[in-house]
Amino acid sequence: MYTRCHLSTLRLSLFLLLFSLFPLSLLSRPFVLVLSQDDLKDAQTDDSSPPDPDSSWDDDDFGGTHVKPDDELDPGSWRRLFEPTSTTVSTPDDSPLGSYYAAVDKMISASTSGDARLMEEAAAEIETAANTEGGPHARSVLGFLYGMGIMRERNKAKAFLNHYFAAKGGNAQSMMALAYTYSRQDMYEKAVKLYAELAEIAVNSFLISKDSPVIEPIRIHSGAEENKEALKKSRGEDDEDFQILEYQAQKGNAVAMYKMGLFYYFGLRGLRRDHAKALMWFLKAVDKGEPRSMELLGEIYARGAGVERNYTKALEWLSLASKQGLYSAYNGMGYLYVKGYGVEKKNYTKAKEYFEKAADNEDAGGHYNLGVMYLKGIGVKKDVKIACKYFIVAANAGQPKAFYQLAKMFHTGVGLKKNLPMATALYKLVAERGPWSALSRWALESYLKGDVGKAFLLYSRMAELGYEIAQSNAAWILDKYGERSMCMGESGLCSDAERHQRAHSLWWQASEQGNEHAALLIGDAYYYGRGTVRDYERAAEAYIHAKSQSNAQAMFNLGYMHEHGQGLPFDLHLAKRYYDQALEIDPAAKLPVTLALTSLWIRKNYAESYLVHIIDSLPEVYPRVEEWVENVIMEEGNATILTLFVCLLTVLYLRERQRRNAVADAGAHLPNEHLAPPAL
Repeated sequence: MYTRCHLSTLRLSLFLLLFSLFPLSLLSRPFVLVLSQDDLKDAQTDDSSPPDPDSSWDDDDFGGTHVKPDDELDPGSWRRLFEPTSTTVSTPDDSPLGSYYAAVDKMISASTSGDARLMEEAAAEIETAANTEGGPHARSVLGFLYGMGIMRERNKAKAFLNHYFAAKGGNAQSMMALAYTYSRQDMYEKAVKLYAELAEIAVNSFLISKDSPVIEPIRIHSGAEENKEALKKSRGEDDEDFQILEYQAQKGNAVAMYKMGLFYYFGLRGLRRDHAKALMWFLKAVDKGEPRSMELLGEIYARGAGVERNYTKALEWLSLASKQGLYSAYNGMGYLYVKGYGVEKKNYTKAKEYFEKAADNEDAGGHYNLGVMYLKGIGVKKDVKIACKYFIVAANAGQPKAFYQLAKMFHTGVGLKKNLPMATALYKLVAERGPWSALSRWALESYLKGDVGKAFLLYSRMAELGYEIAQSNAAWILDKYGERSMCMGESGLCSDAERHQRAHSLWWQASEQGNEHAALLIGDAYYYGRGTVRDYERAAEAYIHAKSQSNAQAMFNLGYMHEHGQGLPFDLHLAKRYYDQALEIDPAAKLPVTLALTSLWIRKNYAESYLVHIIDSLPEVYPRVEEWVENVIMEEGNATILTLFVCLLTVLYLRERQRRNAVADAGAHLPNEHLAPPAL
């Protein structure tokens, strides 16, 4: 029987803190899935009833079976331009695909140099390839150009049509863009189908044994400042820590060898993925007795990553790893017995034993694999209730494949109450780990090399696919670098208005996905009229959104707007409440909150006094004073003269103070003329 997970295992309300597949920084709250009683009732009672026809329950839910190169999983990717390898299939220059890559290469070069003429040529060639040759990948890039307004008038309708036909032609990045567009418009029936297909591609690229390390996109800024600490750790082979690790590995340190292999295999710390180097370091580490390398060697041979696929060798390495106490290796062994790879025949009983060994030792992959067996009735009696229990345990431990299964449960209504918005959100988290996420790695690499224009183009492309961090990074580059961002507009380099409008749009999208800093900036844009028409009511809406994520600055701003009746009702009590909340959230706000509360007290007790008029005039006076200080005082020559003048005054003051002290000391030793002479 299709039944809901037992309430006793979930209690009244179960919080699944989803392991952030692309973890957001403190600027954006982690995604939290809440399962309540409503999600667990109305179970299907017919065990033989088929699942939703739109579901993919018959696919290989263990993952890793149909491993394909990233170029096949992400056709039309720019990978061959950023990661050319000896295995890349060459394409004749006069072929449609060759023309497409030549145009994209020209577009990327134009973004680096800021050459508007070259960008116009690239855009024209891409449009020709899309319209005359009908290439889906050229259509995808053309949709990007229309969506961003790059050498074309910004047109969302044309962007959508090009992405629609590109997706129909098999372009995965256009599928991501469409799914994100549908989800923003709450069109979950359409969004969930696309995200389900994309998530399946991502899942089939995961490892069969242990979980892949999460290669998270780096947020290049922390609020208004550059995130220097995160960037320092992403400089690849130029990083000092990496060079020290490499030196230790070359000197024979087994742990360092293992880490070197890990970094190259997954492309961690800003390194380019290199399976050949990874294999070399893992083999060296094994020779030194490092057991974790055995498990990764099993993965390499099972996947044929940089070597010829060999399931027999894979099983041998995984068996050796399991004997060294690496319980996650049992998952790989169980997988091989489920599929019948590298063994005489399939053996579900032995597979279940291996999965149970992994699960008994608190390995999330073991719980996930057991869930799949019970869900599909592989070697056991089909029981969705037990499967659901295993998936929940795995999800709580951060197993990404479990999120995929929970998404399918919400999608189909099997095991959990059908909930398309929740299914869409979960599928999206998994899909964002697909091979198209390499855009983030290339963008970061470009940024670290000082190629801000190329980084902005790549982050913009990724932003279109719905990645919040990319939206935030692209917007920050526009605000931080201005003209140096090499932002391309409709007819050349972006005007100030185009940059403000594009940054506003990107920050808005990021704020919709939980970025409180973005919501705060959107509120500021509407409040001050930066890049848009001044609108206090919309500013208040954005601040309320940021406030819902416990942002102290947003709370202070809402208090100020209530105090002055701007976009919100004039209400001194609510103003005080917001000021107090801002101080509770951030003790550093003590000074501004104290001043604000003083202003409230004056306004309440001396409503029509001259002091209130002075307070109300401060917002108008302050910019003028600030401008005078910046343009007059802080001008280099004036600042130098002022500094010397202040130093002179200080010296004169100290000299005068010293002279007075000396006079006072001398007076203290003189005879007092008012005293009577001593008696004779």
